[in-house]
Amino acid sequence: MKQPAAKFAVGLTGGIGCGKSTVAELFAQCGATVIDSDAISHQLTAPGGAAIAAIRSAFGDACIDANGALDRARMRQRVFSDAAARHQLEGILHPLIRAQMLAQATDAASPYVLLVVPLLFEASGYRELVQRTLVVDCTEGAQIARAMQRSGLSEQEVRAIMAQQISRAERLRLADDVIENNAGPEALPPRVQQLHRHYLSLSAGRD
Repeated sequence: MKQPAAKFAVGLTGGIGCGKSTVAELFAQCGATVIDSDAISHQLTAPGGAAIAAIRSAFGDACIDANGALDRARMRQRVFSDAAARHQLEGILHPLIRAQMLAQATDAASPYVLLVVPLLFEASGYRELVQRTLVVDCTEGAQIARAMQRSGLSEQEVRAIMAQQISRAERLRLADDVIENNAGPEALPPRVQQLHRHYLSLSAGRD
């Protein structure tokens, strides 16, 4: 897998509820180009999206809603109970997501790009796109509470998602940089600004 077109790329990840979106928005405010794999996934699975035909072929009409989009709730239930189905869905989506990320990174005008990938360490093909990894971290209790409040999921559903991700300890072990998100939101901007300056410096020295 090629790197994003001579562009320094940072992979942003973290467990569900850790605050990846909040941190990504702060980097965007600093001037970084943020490319979000979840946003791309939603585009691919919207009505007429590039992944819909392959998903319909693999899983049938039951996983497509009345508007022609992926029925995310039904698909979530299916892949939680069927690992083979999850791998099949990932096999459809991830190559398309990676291709879109590469295209957007190539076109980015900023000195570096931030690739937001929840499964940066779990799914194949993403680590090769980045030169540095940044993990947003918080306690398990905070993860569960935030995810339940934000998404309306039950604690059981949140824990099921967490079980499909690598452990917090392993994620931290693989990280080049870490943003701790256990305090209030006011603690985040100084750390983001510090890392933004660091990534600008790293990108300027890349030949």
